[in-house]
Amino acid sequence: MKDKILNWLKYFFIALTLYVVAVDVNFLWLFGYSPGVYDLKNPPIAIASELYTADGKLIGKYYRENRVPVEFEEISPLLIKALIATEDVRFYRHMGIDSWAVVSSVFSTATGDQRGGSTITQQLVKNLFNTRKKSSQGLFHYIPGVRTIVFKSKEWINAFKIETFYNKEDIITLYLNTVGFGNNTFGIKTACKSYFNITPDKLKPHQAALLIGMLKGTSLYNPISKPENALERRNIVLKQMVKDEVLTEEEYQKLKSLPLGLNLNARSSDAEQDSYLRSAVKNWVNEWCTANNYDIYEDGLKIYTTIDTRLQQYAEEAMEEKMAALQRRFANHWGDTNPWTDEKGDELPNYLTKLMERTDAYKIANKRFDGNKDSITLALNTPKRMRVFSWKYTENDTTFSSYDSLRYYVSLLQTGMMTLDPFTGHIKTWVGGINPKYFKFDHVNQSKRQPGSTFKPFVYLTALEKGFCPCDTFVDRPVTIKYEENGEQKSWSPQNSDFAFSGLTMTLRWAMGRSCNSITAQVTEKVGWDNVVKSAQKLGITSPLQNVPSIGLGPSDVSLFEMVRAYGTFLNKGEKTEPLLVTKITDRNGTLLASFEPKREKVLSEELAWLMLYMFKGGIEEPLGTSQALWEYNIFKERNEIGGKTGTSSNYVDGWYIGINKDLITGVWVGCDDRNIHFKTSATGEGSKTALPIYGRFMEKVYADPQTGITLGKFPKAIGDISCKYYCPNFLPKIDTTLSDSLGRDSLLLLRDDDIIIH
Repeated sequence: MKDKILNWLKYFFIALTLYVVAVDVNFLWLFGYSPGVYDLKNPPIAIASELYTADGKLIGKYYRENRVPVEFEEISPLLIKALIATEDVRFYRHMGIDSWAVVSSVFSTATGDQRGGSTITQQLVKNLFNTRKKSSQGLFHYIPGVRTIVFKSKEWINAFKIETFYNKEDIITLYLNTVGFGNNTFGIKTACKSYFNITPDKLKPHQAALLIGMLKGTSLYNPISKPENALERRNIVLKQMVKDEVLTEEEYQKLKSLPLGLNLNARSSDAEQDSYLRSAVKNWVNEWCTANNYDIYEDGLKIYTTIDTRLQQYAEEAMEEKMAALQRRFANHWGDTNPWTDEKGDELPNYLTKLMERTDAYKIANKRFDGNKDSITLALNTPKRMRVFSWKYTENDTTFSSYDSLRYYVSLLQTGMMTLDPFTGHIKTWVGGINPKYFKFDHVNQSKRQPGSTFKPFVYLTALEKGFCPCDTFVDRPVTIKYEENGEQKSWSPQNSDFAFSGLTMTLRWAMGRSCNSITAQVTEKVGWDNVVKSAQKLGITSPLQNVPSIGLGPSDVSLFEMVRAYGTFLNKGEKTEPLLVTKITDRNGTLLASFEPKREKVLSEELAWLMLYMFKGGIEEPLGTSQALWEYNIFKERNEIGGKTGTSSNYVDGWYIGINKDLITGVWVGCDDRNIHFKTSATGEGSKTALPIYGRFMEKVYADPQTGITLGKFPKAIGDISCKYYCPNFLPKIDTTLSDSLGRDSLLLLRDDDIIIH
């Protein structure tokens, strides 16, 4: 009998060993994946990558699981004791499997001892390797009952292996770094920050108990959404700590009456919130991550950007101030009429209905009501509570129908803003729109719009390259340019923005500063519009450009990013510097993985670049210069110099301003996403009325803060003698006598004579 028992035991252990080996090696693909030695030594912990400004401020995260790991020494001993007392009281006495806990777990609910049968090590296995997921299942998965045995077997086997590879402190640390705490919060450090705004070593007993209590069910015991459940569960954990002599009964009585004591400030202002910059950087580094086999969401990278914290703050503040006021002006401008019109100013018929048919709301209603038009229309016009973006409240709870909501959102003005230091290539500010939570589209580099007159400097640059000088003159008069396009003879007769011709003889600098269309067209004809295209491309315009006489008036869509890059060449002495958004990437320990430098190319002579800066100042200094609205802002102290160019596309659809001071280039675009919606008069819709004020307010804030390092001052002096005549102090504009009749006797002309305005 004894021999028979021994034989049975021998066969049992042989069978058990074979079963364990079969499970571990996935024999005949019956059992599914189990982690190997390499996996166990290199546990797959997903760690959030972090995004920093140039001055070291954390401004964003990338993660699927929001986690920042800690070392054992950084964890409060109270938290560890609470964990063991609640989840695995014999943690230090087993090798991954607690046989007694497996048996007693059946009776745990009846006795009030709220422990499960799984050890901390087994839970770690599930957290790390998730061997129950579909991709890890074998053929036995299809047999009910058997698959459960296989799942548990894997967890026991791997728990034992983990116990052989790691000591108990390592296991505790791995567990607390991987476990989830609800609300997309993973790991103890992120949980402490999210719920209490403290570090794990600063946890108090009742705080530790709350976090450990959540592990039984992060949804059921969520302190934000279900505080009563969380409080009850916290007190159960505190009671367990008394049983294991971590706390005294007296301490328990005091602690159980305390409120949850959450501090959610870190959550509400957390850096992982949506931002245009966060998305732009992700797109920027994706290629590097792919080439170097990194995952931005899991590998704990530290990404350092070129963004200046203060400048970014002032850019966002200036945008919000001016865009809120501009939106009010837009609403008053249209009043009770709909703002969607064609080029003649007539309202587009059925505009909103056609737009609605492309929305998810319409598709859902169409499916629900089986295409019944009346029912669909009724549903889409039925008011319901919703939260919408609002300049007044940032978020506003209101009652809107789907049609109301669509009408509201399509009438919102958008903006894009970017600041570049062209000497280093560093992008200092990036504002992709009015609110990244509600509007994902980035108007810095994703959007392409007609640049209007901000494209004119490329015409005047081409003229300077061809031997013209800023003092050369043209007459502001009607002009018709004949040209051939695709074998067809065409003609083009441009109008000035005020639909009138002054008959004035203007210097090139005055014509560019005043943004005179007729003279720009004449210069384009002289130098060749194909050469204007080449000049723009040379400076960094990569979007397709129409090779037509009107090229200087900006008919081709370009991005704000391209325009700022191109303008940077003028300030950087003719060297085109590719804008840089990321300077370096390190691993989570600070080890440098990659550093980045901008590409540079000399494309203009220093003389040409300096002359163009002088031309840009004409917008401020010349009569009726389109940048003169900047005088409203406190940015011209100590003879500070600023240049720039406004731009407005046809029908006031797009408003632009690109400003230049001695240190920076800043570009601003304003308009609605739908080009059918726009201002209808120059008094409200020109770039000098929409985009320029954002630039002016931004620079006002920047100059007011000495810590930005951006100081008042003049543009760089010319290096050596300038061969081209540029200063014309004795120039007295003349009127073309052939136009005198059309001007009228009462016309008021502003003429320039050595800085004196003559009326």
